[in-house]
Amino acid sequence: MANSPRQIGINMHKFTLSIFATVLSPFAVNADSTPLDKVAYTFNKEEQCQFNTNVQNQRFDTVLSNGRVMDPECQFDGVRNVGIRDGKIVAISKQELPSDNTVDVKGLVVAPGFIDTHTHSSNKFNIKMAMMDGVTTAMDYEVGAMNIREWYDREEGKWPINYGTCVSHEMARMMVMDKMAITDPVDANELFTLRGASRFEDGIDDWSVTVANEEQLSAIIKILDENLQQGALCVGTTVGYAKDGVSTKEMYEAQKIAAQYQRPTSGHSRFHGYSKTPNEAPLGFDELFTNAMALGAPLLYSHNNDYGWKQIETKMKAARSQGHIVWGEYYPYEALSTSIGADLLQPKYYEDVFGMSYSETMYDPVQDKYLDREDYEKVVKKEPGRSVVVFNPSRKAWLPEWLEEENMSVASDAMWSTDPTHHWGTDPSKFKGHPRTAGSHSRVLRLVREHDISLMNAVNQLSFVSAKFLGQTGLEFMNERGRIQVGKVADITIFDPSLVKDMAGYATGTNGLPPRGIPHVMVGGTFVKFNNQSTDKFAGLAVRYPERKDSLRENIQL
Repeated sequence: MANSPRQIGINMHKFTLSIFATVLSPFAVNADSTPLDKVAYTFNKEEQCQFNTNVQNQRFDTVLSNGRVMDPECQFDGVRNVGIRDGKIVAISKQELPSDNTVDVKGLVVAPGFIDTHTHSSNKFNIKMAMMDGVTTAMDYEVGAMNIREWYDREEGKWPINYGTCVSHEMARMMVMDKMAITDPVDANELFTLRGASRFEDGIDDWSVTVANEEQLSAIIKILDENLQQGALCVGTTVGYAKDGVSTKEMYEAQKIAAQYQRPTSGHSRFHGYSKTPNEAPLGFDELFTNAMALGAPLLYSHNNDYGWKQIETKMKAARSQGHIVWGEYYPYEALSTSIGADLLQPKYYEDVFGMSYSETMYDPVQDKYLDREDYEKVVKKEPGRSVVVFNPSRKAWLPEWLEEENMSVASDAMWSTDPTHHWGTDPSKFKGHPRTAGSHSRVLRLVREHDISLMNAVNQLSFVSAKFLGQTGLEFMNERGRIQVGKVADITIFDPSLVKDMAGYATGTNGLPPRGIPHVMVGGTFVKFNNQSTDKFAGLAVRYPERKDSLRENIQL
C-alpha cells in the first residue's frame, strides 16, 4: 500500500533529523551556520577528502599533474597529482604518478565537473555550448519532458555530458486541457511550438488559463505518475506561466505525486518576479514551499534571482537547519529570456504589474534591437514562440550577493536554438538567444575574481551544491560526483582562475561564443574538451531513477 502524504512527511522528517546531521556531508549538521572559507577542521584534510597517497606499483589511464585541486565538500585546496583509472579518481597525491597519458595542468584549477540543473535544450548545438562552458552534467529540472522512457531511449549515446530530465507538468496540462496528443518524446526544444499548437482547437491556451475540473485533474496526475514510474527525476512545473489555470489544489497534488516517489518538485513559481502586493513573488514561493513542508518532500526552487530572492533564501535556510532538503538556483545575468508570447509579457502585466517599458528592457536577438510596444505586438502576433531577452535593472545590485550564498547553485536556464538547421557542428556565432546558454559558469568564475569573492564558494555553487542536495534525495548518481576525491567519478573541469572569462554577450554574433580559460573537461575519465577544442567524444550517461512497474499514486480526494 502506498504511503500517505502524512506518513511520507513523518518518515522523512525522522530520517532527516537522525541521519542528515551526522552522515551525509561535513555541512549537513547545519549547512548554513559557518562560511565555507572559515570552516576549521582538526583532522587531516587529505584523509577527510579520501585521498590515496599510497600509489606504489600503480599505473593510471590518465594523470593530471601539478594542478590546484579544489574539493568544496571537505574544503581542500592544494597542488596535487590526480590519477584516473576506469573512469574514476583512484589517487590524489604529491607523488609523481606513472601514466602514458600525463597532462600538465600546472597553474590550473582541477575542480569537480559543473552540474547544471536548469538546461532546457536537448539540441546538441546548445549542449555543446554547455560542455565548452565546463558543464559535465546537464538536466532540466523545470520545463522537463514528456514520455520519459522514450526520451531517454532517444538520447542514449548522443551526449558529451551526462543528461537527465523531469516530467513536465505543463505538457501534462496540454494533453488534458487542450486535448493534445503528445505521443512522441518531447522536451523544451518543442515547448514553444506546443504552446502555439495549444491554441488550434479554440484559440485559447487552456493549459495556461483554464482550471481543471475533477476528472481533468485526475488525468493530469495520472500522466505525471506514469512518467515518474519511467524514471523521471522530478515533477517540473512552470506554474508561473499558468498561474490562472493551475489551482492551488492541483499544485499540491502535483507535488504530492512527486513526494510519493520521494522525488523533488522543481518549479518556476506562480508570481515569479512580481514586486507588488498582493501578488509578491515570495507568495508564489510560499505555495511550493508549504506543500513541500507538509509532504516532507524535497524542493528545488528555480532561478531565485528576482524580487524577494533574499526573503526566499532566508526561509529555505531555516528549513535546511531543520533537516529539510530545499534549495534554490540562480544564473548570473541581469536579463531573463522567454518566448515573446508568454502571458507575463502582455501589457497588462509587463507595464501595469511590473512597471516595465518595452523599449528600454525588451531585446530581440533576431532583429538585434529593442522592441517598443508596437514592435512587440507585431512579433507576438506573427511568431509567438520567438525568444526575447528582458532586462531587469535591479539584478545588478543583487548579483554580487548571489555569488556569496553557500547553498545556492548556479543553473544557467540555458535556452535552445529556434533554428532547426543548427546542429553539433554549427558555428556557435550563429546562435541567437540569451548568452547564459554559453557563458553562465565561466561568468561566475570571472565575477568572483573581479569582486574578490571566494573561489572555493564558486566551485561549491557550480558543482557540489547540486550534487549534495540531489544525492540527499536518493539520486545515487550525484553522490559520486561534485567532488575531487578518491573513488568518485572523474567528471572534472579544469580552468585558469586568472584568465577564465565568459565571451558570450548580447550583441549579434556573440550570443553563443565559448569561454576563455577552460581548456579541459572530462566526463567519466574521458576528455570531451581538450586544449579548448571539443574531442567529439559522447561520454555522457543518463541520470535517472530506476523504472518501476507499480504505481505509488493514491486516489485524489476531491
